Amino acid sequence: MSASNPRFVSRLTRNTLALILAGGRGSRLKHLTAWRSKPAVPFGGKFRIVDFPLSNCINSGIRRIGVLTQYKAHSLILHIQKGWGFLRGEFGEFVELWPAQQRVAETSWYAGTADAVFQNLDIIRNHNPDYVLILAGDHVYKMDYGAMIAQHVESGADMTVGCVEVERERALEFGIMTAEADGRVIGFQEKPEVPDTIPGQPDRCLASMGIYVFNRGFLFEQLIKDADTKDSSHDFGKDIIPGVIARYRVMVHRFRDPRSGEQAYWRDVGTLDAFWEANLELIGVTPPLNLYDRDWPIWTYQEQLPPAKFVFDDDDRRGMAVDSMVSGGCVISGSTVRHSLLFSNVRVNSYAYVQDSVFLPDVEIGRSCRIRNTIIDRFCSIPEGSVIGFDAAADRKAGYFVTERGITLVSPEMLGQGINQIR
Repeated sequence: MSASNPRFVSRLTRNTLALILAGGRGSRLKHLTAWRSKPAVPFGGKFRIVDFPLSNCINSGIRRIGVLTQYKAHSLILHIQKGWGFLRGEFGEFVELWPAQQRVAETSWYAGTADAVFQNLDIIRNHNPDYVLILAGDHVYKMDYGAMIAQHVESGADMTVGCVEVERERALEFGIMTAEADGRVIGFQEKPEVPDTIPGQPDRCLASMGIYVFNRGFLFEQLIKDADTKDSSHDFGKDIIPGVIARYRVMVHRFRDPRSGEQAYWRDVGTLDAFWEANLELIGVTPPLNLYDRDWPIWTYQEQLPPAKFVFDDDDRRGMAVDSMVSGGCVISGSTVRHSLLFSNVRVNSYAYVQDSVFLPDVEIGRSCRIRNTIIDRFCSIPEGSVIGFDAAADRKAGYFVTERGITLVSPEMLGQGINQIR
């Protein structure tokens, strides 16, 4: 591992099985998850959220990956089948889809994150890993898991929890860890109203990222014990972690940039406001998440599309995008786009004006529309002359969803279009 390219690929990562928990509904994203699971939600112009933990695994040297699906998983399954089939089974590499299939009981779907893993113990045993890496499939970040696994082994931990620092007022959104100076966990609070803070930093807390490294035998032991506990909710955060910190060696891995040592980029885009903000962050001159990093590429499936096109150059009808990201297949036809992110195959027709907005794939904006502070879901066709994002009351009256922050969401159902389309 060199200073210029601090990646940790070793036998530790090769002997690790990664499990991505991708069955979540993501109800706080409202209509964006009406017909897709949260990990399948598009992000960053051409990706889906699940591409980030998958890419982290590949870049970290982990090439044995199970993706656990449940809620409305069809678009997620199609995406992984099309874009993640390049690993070679002859070399013991794979990305396997593990749908909820009632392997334990005929009436039992996944009851919680721990139960999802428990119900697949027979598959995990068959793969015979030394270490099991549990990942959430709905966060956006770039992380070398090799460093975390190496720390886990070096510290003699039974379980290691990936953590980031968050503002104290945000503690209610996370599981909050309390750790000693050497990183050993001595306390855990699930979404506390009065959280423990980091010693010497009264305005900061240590939050779980939902990333765990387990020794294989220890994981099996704890999951079987949890499954036999009748009053358990069968969740890693609510049940497994509180049950093991007093008796076993549970360690914290602080997620930091390996070059600067500072807090690394990590986003839970679980609300519409967070989703809108995280996408627009990418437009900046020096965005906190660098999608142009050749040393740590984000892999995905994408259609073969022509380059984006900008047409017409009249004073009142000039196709232009300023301070924006525009993906392949887009046509900006005699319209103006400012500080916005356009996914693939978006068409903005003449005399339209767009600002501070996120358009998912296959959106069409009619002539003379005025749109700002808006998220438009896939397959929407916005009628000519529509005005969206300028008046919250008018948007709600039109049937759109408006967040407390004033971000408007438009979906095909709200427009009476494309009911039940696979997204």
